[in-house]
Amino acid sequence: MKSQALQEMIKRIFSDETTKQQFLANPNDVISQYKLTQHEKTAVMNTHARLGLATSNSGQLAASVEPLMLWL
Repeated sequence: MKSQALQEMIKRIFSDETTKQQFLANPNDVISQYKLTQHEKTAVMNTHARLGLATSNSGQLAASVEPLMLWL
């Protein structure tokens, strides 16, 4: 992934149960805490809609997010 902010957010969602629950309840609240580009925000929301970002496994996530990062 190119963006350090995006990496930090994803890491936090997967490593911190409170952040994960906050993301599941209201993804925009969590996303707004990070300096993401509009493209990154859209990619996160699209991935979450397709896979359930906070509940997908790392293989699913990597396979889905890596191609998106090429055009960001």
